[in-house]
Amino acid sequence: MRILVVSDTHGDAGNLRKALLMQRKAEVVIHLGDGAEEMDALRGSFPDKMFLQVRGNCDWGSQLPLADEITLEGKKIYYTHGHIHRVKYGYYEIMMAAREKKADIVLFGHTHIPLQEYEGGLYMLNPGSLSGYNATYGYVDITPAGIVTNIVHI
Repeated sequence: MRILVVSDTHGDAGNLRKALLMQRKAEVVIHLGDGAEEMDALRGSFPDKMFLQVRGNCDWGSQLPLADEITLEGKKIYYTHGHIHRVKYGYYEIMMAAREKKADIVLFGHTHIPLQEYEGGLYMLNPGSLSGYNATYGYVDITPAGIVTNIVHI
């Protein structure tokens, strides 16, 4: 299963559409915040995909949750924008939150800096920002052989 992971689109519906078209085989799309409006606008154009999202610090007025979790293909994923765990100052808090939830994968945005790491059984992915020039997104492949994360530059 492929999961498209995007964050911080900040109104750039064009780049979000590009990412969705580039990752046609992704069954699930997770938006990690700061882009609730453009996600809502594009959702109807891709009825075959499951869309999940959380709100970011710039999604004013949104009723989306600040964090959520889901189990896909037997792997637990904890996802959030990241500001509630102060990820701009380090990853300890978000890693502890993910471990508390017994997550296999933690997804977050907010920093606009792409990151993929593996530490002590926990996969971490920040897809960076899908806004403007030098935009990035990420994806997670969950297969019988294991988990693979990747960052893609548009």
